[in-house]
Amino acid sequence: MSLEISLTQTPANVRHGSNIGQPLTRREGLLKVKGQARYAADNHPPGMLHAVMAVSSIARGRVVFLDVQAAKNHPDVVEVMTSANRPPLAEDPDAKTNPFMFRLDLLQNDKVRYANQPIAVVIAKTLESATEGAALLAPRYEALPARVGLDADESFVPPAVGVGNPSEMHRGDVKAGLAAASKRIDAIYETPAQYHNAMEPHAIVVAWDGESLSIDTPSQGLAMAQGRIAGLFGIAPNKIHIRSPYLGGGFGSKGLISGPQILGILAARLVGQPVKLVLRREHMYGPVGHRAPTRQTLRIGIDGDGLLTAIAHHARTVSSTFDDFFEPAADASHTLYASPAISTSHEVVRVDTGTPLFMRAPGEATGSIALESAIDEAAWSAGMDPLAFRLKNYADVEPISGKPFSSKALRECYTQGAARFGWSKRKFAPRQTRDDTGLLVGWGVGTATFPALMFQAEARAAIRGDGSGVMEIGAHDMGQGAWTALAQIAADGLGLEEVEFRSGTSDLPDAGIAGGSAHTATAGMAIHNAGAAVIAKLADLATGDERSPLFGAGNAGVTARNGRLFRRDDENRSESYADILGRAGLSEIDARGKGAADPAAQSAYAMHAHGAVFAEVKVDPDLGQIRVTRLVGAFAAGRVINPRMVRSQIYGGMIWGVSFALHEQAVSDRRSGRIINANLAEYHVPVNADVPSLEALMIEEHDPHVNALGIKGVGEIGVTGSAGAVANAVWHATGVRLRRFPIRIDDLVIPPS
Repeated sequence: MSLEISLTQTPANVRHGSNIGQPLTRREGLLKVKGQARYAADNHPPGMLHAVMAVSSIARGRVVFLDVQAAKNHPDVVEVMTSANRPPLAEDPDAKTNPFMFRLDLLQNDKVRYANQPIAVVIAKTLESATEGAALLAPRYEALPARVGLDADESFVPPAVGVGNPSEMHRGDVKAGLAAASKRIDAIYETPAQYHNAMEPHAIVVAWDGESLSIDTPSQGLAMAQGRIAGLFGIAPNKIHIRSPYLGGGFGSKGLISGPQILGILAARLVGQPVKLVLRREHMYGPVGHRAPTRQTLRIGIDGDGLLTAIAHHARTVSSTFDDFFEPAADASHTLYASPAISTSHEVVRVDTGTPLFMRAPGEATGSIALESAIDEAAWSAGMDPLAFRLKNYADVEPISGKPFSSKALRECYTQGAARFGWSKRKFAPRQTRDDTGLLVGWGVGTATFPALMFQAEARAAIRGDGSGVMEIGAHDMGQGAWTALAQIAADGLGLEEVEFRSGTSDLPDAGIAGGSAHTATAGMAIHNAGAAVIAKLADLATGDERSPLFGAGNAGVTARNGRLFRRDDENRSESYADILGRAGLSEIDARGKGAADPAAQSAYAMHAHGAVFAEVKVDPDLGQIRVTRLVGAFAAGRVINPRMVRSQIYGGMIWGVSFALHEQAVSDRRSGRIINANLAEYHVPVNADVPSLEALMIEEHDPHVNALGIKGVGEIGVTGSAGAVANAVWHATGVRLRRFPIRIDDLVIPPS
C-alpha cells in the first residue's frame, strides 16, 4: 500500500490559483507527533523472527572459528547464517557494472576487510535471544596489521573522484600566478572521518512468498534498491515490493541498498519465515558508508590590490582496499572565486575501512571548510575585511569552466546577510572583543555553494470522474518535507485545491534518487509534467466537443484552476473537470510525465545554489571552551516551493556545519583499526545546548535554465558555508588559526607549533 496524503489549501494562506510558494505545514506531521507514522522497523508480520549481525573485531585478516553450535544451543535461536550455509546469490556481491554499484559484504568468504564487517547473522525468536546468540559465536581470527589513516606510504591518483568527476582539473597557469603574487598562502587543513548517525538506523523487515519479496526498509532510491535486489537474487524487479513511507534521516547513507539489508533478505530465505534486521548503533560504523578523512593543501596567490592570482587545491583522502569511492574535496575550489589560474587534484590511500560513500554534501563539505579558511587567511594577509575580500574576488562566471551562471544572487546574499548580522560593526583584528563576562567574541563569514543537480523521474497524474485528482510517484521523504512540497506541485499542476498524493512504494513510478539536493527538482518536474499532460488531455476533450463552452479554444487557449478549465480569452466561459469527463463517459483520465535535466542548458550554463553564512562564537580565554551563539545565513536557491520546509532544511545544514567545525570525529585505534567511539556518547554531534540562535534568509532568485519550475536544492548547501564561518569566527575570537577539524579545546589552550 502506498502512502496517501490529501493536500488541502487554506484559502487565507494560499494566493489565488497556486500552491507553490506557500508555507504549508507538513502533511504527515500529525502522524509523527502522535507516534502513528510507521517506520520500517515498526512492522511485525506474522511469524516474524529477529536477526542480529555478528561483526568483526579486527580490521584485516580472516575468521578462523565461529562457535556456531554454542549459538544454536540457545533455546530461542533458530539458525545461524555464515559463509558455509548462506543461500546462493545470482550475482557476485563483489561485481561492479556501473558507478552506483558498490561491493557488498554478504558472507561470501571468511575474509575480513574492515572492523565491524558482518561475519555471521543469528536468527532467533526474540531480539534479545538473537543478540545473545551473536555473542556466543566467540569468533577467533587470523589477524594482519591494520592499515589506518592518511599517512600510508603508498598513494595513487584515482581515475575519477565522486561519481565520474575528473581527479585533476586545471585552468590557467597556476605556477606563474603563484610566482607573480605579492603575497601567498600555503596551508594544510585536515578533516576527520565522519559517520552517518541518522535517528533511524538501517533496518529491514522482509518476507518471501515463493520468488516474490515483500520488504519494509528505509530507502532514498526505491527503484535502485529494487534493481540491485533483483540482480543479486535473480528475480524480476516487479516481484519485489518495497515500502518506504518514512525515513528517520538518510543523508546519503540510504541512497543505495546496503549489505546488512541484503543480509536480512538472505536470512529470511534461509529460515523460510519473515525476518527483521535492525542495525545497532555501533554497526553503523562500517558497512553503510561514511565520509572519508582528508588532508588538503591550499596554495593561494594575491596581488597588491587584493585580487587572486592563483588557487591550487590538492586533497589526499582514503578509500577501502576493495572498492572505489573517492571524496572530491578539492572540487570545492572550482566555482566560487575569480582566480585566473586554478588547479585541483586528488590522491588516495587504501586503508582497512568500510568503503566511504555519499554523506551530506560529499566533497563540498570537506572542501569548503578548507577553502573558506584559506580565503580568510588570504584576506588577512592582504589586509582586507574577509567579506570585502570575497566581494573583491567575486566570480561573475564559473572560474574553472568560464560558463555563465544560470543564475547567481550571491551578492544579494552577502549584502542582506551582513546587514542582518551587523557585520559592519566587526573589528578587523582578532582577539579584540569580549562580552560582559569576559568571553572572547569572534565573527566569521563563509560562502555556501552547491550544484543544482537533476536526475530522472516519472510520475502519473489522474483526474477522476468526480473532478478530484491523484498524483502517483515513488518519492522519498527523509523528514525534509518532500511529500508536502511535492504535493504542492501536484495540486498546482492539476489546478486543484485538493489532491490525493501517493508515494513511498516501489510499485509507483520511479522518482529517481533522493540525493544531491535534487529530489524536489527531479520529482517535482515529473509531477509538473504529468499534471500538464493530463490537463492537456482534458482540454482536448473539452475544446473538441461542440457541447462544451470551451469548444474551439484549443489546448493553449484554456487554463486550469480550482477544478475547472477557463478560456483564456473569456474567463466567464469555463467548465468543471467532472462535467467534461461525465459528458465524455469517462470515469478517469490519466497521463505520465518525466523529469530530467536539459542537456543543452547544462552544457551552456554553470548551475549552482549560493549563500553566505555569518557566525558569532564566544570562547573562554582560559579553558578554550567554544560556543556558537549566532548564525545568520542568506541563501539563493531558485524558486522556493515551501518556505517553511526550506528554512527547516537550511537550519539542519547550518547545525551540521557547527558539528563539522567543532564536534564530529570518528577516532580509529591505529593498532587494531577499530573505531573507538562508535556510539552517540563519544561520537559527538550537536545537542540542543550546542545549537545557537539560527536565522535563514531566503533571497529571491529566478532561474529560467535549471528547469521549468526554477527549482534548486537546499538540502546540502547549509553545511558548506556554515562550517567555514564557524572556523573563521574562532580565529577572529582567539587569534589562533587552527587547520585541523574539529577544532579542539586543547589546540586553543596549547596551539600546535
